[in-house]
Amino acid sequence: MRYWIETLGCPKNHVDSDKLAGLLESQGYAVASSPEKADLVVANTCAFIEAAREESIETVLALADAKRSGARLVVTGCMAERYGAELAAALPEVDLVAGFGESLTAPTPATSVALRSRPANSFDLLNLPRPKSTTPWAYVKIAEGCDRRCGFCAIPSFRGDQRSRSTQEILAEGRALAEGGVRELVLIAQDLASWGHDRRRAGRGEPVEVLDEGGTQPLIELTRTLSREVDRVRLLYLYPSGLTGGLIEAILDSGVPYFDLSLQHASRPLLRGMRRWGDGERFLERIAAIRKAEPDATFRSSFILGYPGETEDDQRVLLDFLDEAQLDWAGFFTFSSEEGTHANSLAKQVPHELALERLREVSERQDDITAQRRDALVGTQQRLLIDSPGVARSVRECPEIDGIVMVDSALAVGSMVDCQIVASHGTDLEGVAL
Repeated sequence: MRYWIETLGCPKNHVDSDKLAGLLESQGYAVASSPEKADLVVANTCAFIEAAREESIETVLALADAKRSGARLVVTGCMAERYGAELAAALPEVDLVAGFGESLTAPTPATSVALRSRPANSFDLLNLPRPKSTTPWAYVKIAEGCDRRCGFCAIPSFRGDQRSRSTQEILAEGRALAEGGVRELVLIAQDLASWGHDRRRAGRGEPVEVLDEGGTQPLIELTRTLSREVDRVRLLYLYPSGLTGGLIEAILDSGVPYFDLSLQHASRPLLRGMRRWGDGERFLERIAAIRKAEPDATFRSSFILGYPGETEDDQRVLLDFLDEAQLDWAGFFTFSSEEGTHANSLAKQVPHELALERLREVSERQDDITAQRRDALVGTQQRLLIDSPGVARSVRECPEIDGIVMVDSALAVGSMVDCQIVASHGTDLEGVAL
């Protein structure tokens, strides 16, 4: 029996697919060379915003057309969890709609999962074994769900409150990956900096903030411990208030001074409307302090355009912030109104075309900044991890998200090579081994 998994959405979904692949292989399945050759075809879907849902549906229909007669098509992931009953009714091409932790090989349909409900899982997706990594890097999900209630985000309604894995579970997975040849671990969670703090203040769904003064932050010790196991440990999705002095020091000490900060905007009034912490001034202060400690630190963030109530003044604030912050990387998204979120019922909705216009403006500004920062690396020496023939990364590039460094295809995959950067091509660089 052979399986094929098609994964959509963020790196967290890719980890889930790895875990599902490990489970299927433990049940006697082997990976197929294509969906057409599989006995079991799985679509691991994304439901974060409307565009992601549309892509998921298109992918499911394409897989239904591609699969051979008699093969089984299963839809899992965020769309299955959030819209289980609707999907089952709308997609007769699908044999099974299975939420998180439900069997993909069950002989009868799984129970439909309604919005905000949590199934009694038949297995723990977080701690399933996974196949050996085919790349010298791997994502490691250290927590599921989120305790925050940002105004635009529906994830807690179907992923649930934060559920952190234990240190022992994470170390066991990290060590197994390292033994299999992985040299870079990329830690991911919806709110990475809050890993280990699975409690909420007064039952209101508000996270316990981590403070430099007298507070504790388990992620600091986890980062230091994992840094002794592999060459690189990279942290993704850091909520800005969780970026404490102690965590900054641990990241810098790890040798991967890469800061992926979940900022979403720079305008204080708009951020309060998003139910988010901070503002552009605070963000700039923290970025400047990090650059003072490590001038080569790399910064990535993401921003929402067109959130309800957004004004032209807010847009100018964001543009000014981008000019001042000089981020290495940034992603921009238009607001998507999600059922069950605070923003869904807000007045002053921004017309979609205006949101797109604002997105184009900030994207063009950031593209110029990114290109300039990449150009500035020409002539420098960088230690590169060879990901695949001809493709490498320094600590400045996160796998699958940022640019790459093009190198000689003869360099061994999985090796660390000192190179000189000789050219810049937009987001990508070109390096020559020393």
